[in-house]
Amino acid sequence: MPAEGGGSWWKRRVMHRHVAADAQNHRVPEMLRLATCLGIDPSAEVVCPGGGVPDRFTRHFTGLGRYAVVHASPMFRYRRWTDGGWHELASALTRRGLTVVATGGADLNERAYLDELWGAGATPVARLDGTLDWPQLTEVYVGTDTSVTHLAAATGCPTVALFGPTDPRLWGPWPAGGLRDTWNAADRVQRRGNVWLVQHALPCTPCQREGCERHLDSHAACLDAMSAFEVRFAVDCALGETREARVERRSA
Repeated sequence: MPAEGGGSWWKRRVMHRHVAADAQNHRVPEMLRLATCLGIDPSAEVVCPGGGVPDRFTRHFTGLGRYAVVHASPMFRYRRWTDGGWHELASALTRRGLTVVATGGADLNERAYLDELWGAGATPVARLDGTLDWPQLTEVYVGTDTSVTHLAAATGCPTVALFGPTDPRLWGPWPAGGLRDTWNAADRVQRRGNVWLVQHALPCTPCQREGCERHLDSHAACLDAMSAFEVRFAVDCALGETREARVERRSA
């Protein structure tokens, strides 16, 4: 790229071509169509940032053993699951011999929500907000419809994604190695590769709206109605896959 006028060079390179938008296409292949338009060979694999184990993780959690990463905080209120559901899930994971590692972002509102959520639970969780590198999402990950869930799926980690109003045909997590079969619009539990997608499908699911009240701080009835049993079922399926993988590795 030329040293001067680089922005203009890229605009000239891109803007004289166009790709007609396809509103029914999953966002990943939809974006890859831009690469094809530019003559770039597209790769349908999402690659996460690299990184090793940070010192702060090793220092506090040496000997942690098997653990589940739980990311309860989406960017918007209308994508949240219930507090009671998270508490029941944390208890169930602990009974399965897993340490529950709770993550979140640095935003003050998000931190306040997580403090209230996990502070009120009977099951202790390890709070590692903003400190895990992507390769550490290992045993199983459970999260809401948010960017961290998509990154967890891309690592190859067994990922359980809780979806409400969002249409998974357009926005469902992209499994490691690519999405061979498109997600269904609504189902109880769907699996694609290393991802299990959970919905409590109501007649209006997925509505593709900002919750039932049509604003970012709205509730979503489909998530309010999602039971801990539905999520535990998907988690048990994911954990069963990890156990089988460990047996195969020992036998190899």
